[in-house]
Amino acid sequence: MIVSLQDIDIISSAKRSQAKVWSIANQKGGVGKTTTTVNLATALAACKKKVLIIDLDPQGNASTGLGVEADARQKSIYQVMIEGIEITSAIRPTDVPRMSVISSGVELSGAELELVNLPEREFKLVNAIGPLLDKFDYILIDCPPALGLLTLNALVASDAVLVPLQTEFYALEGLSHLLRTIDRVKRGLNRRLVIQGVVLTMYDRRNNLCEMVAADVRAFLGEKVFKTVIPRNVRVSEAPSHGKPVLLYDVACAGSQAYIKLAGEILRNEQISLSEVAVA
Repeated sequence: MIVSLQDIDIISSAKRSQAKVWSIANQKGGVGKTTTTVNLATALAACKKKVLIIDLDPQGNASTGLGVEADARQKSIYQVMIEGIEITSAIRPTDVPRMSVISSGVELSGAELELVNLPEREFKLVNAIGPLLDKFDYILIDCPPALGLLTLNALVASDAVLVPLQTEFYALEGLSHLLRTIDRVKRGLNRRLVIQGVVLTMYDRRNNLCEMVAADVRAFLGEKVFKTVIPRNVRVSEAPSHGKPVLLYDVACAGSQAYIKLAGEILRNEQISLSEVAVA
């Protein structure tokens, strides 16, 4: 059965004064961070949430996947963090209603070295995004595949971390390392940081290893693992070459359907949490 975006239009009646800021992070490359960032943001925007993507990966894949050409990135997250321009001037609209992006530029590849000698280097992003917190419902930060200063800035600026995890042999080893990093950041730099959840990506039900890894991750993290899994899907891989989220490229494909369901699961979980707070 195809799930329509209207099926998960379950908007909370509670008004928020500040955006939820989430880092999409995993130090391993090729696990679906950018794909998850772009398509989850698209699904949330389709559910009438106002969403901003911050492309913090020097590769700039999120920007490319949203159709932002290289020559249109003169004002990027690099200029915000290193040169100190106003972050609002770097926001660009996308083809998705209610969704905007702050692009990554080629200069960001040198930002790790430049940040080393700057004062309060871990707080550049959190200090910059303040003016945006009352303008969006969600700010999703696409992190680079490394636990360097760029990812550290993202974690310090975030309320929570969403971890895309490929269902492969080394998944738990990498996850353990990331969880230790998140714990250190929480203890030393950002006490509010929590794990929003782990989403299993590139999942193939025909592969016994995928089933075993999924079972191990769920045993390790329990309810922190989303019920929705993201399958391997050719249309998901094709969409970025057309400068579109897969939900715009082919909403009926298995990948699009999975991200729609993931957005629905997130919104339902938040409604439940709001209800619990109200009861308490």
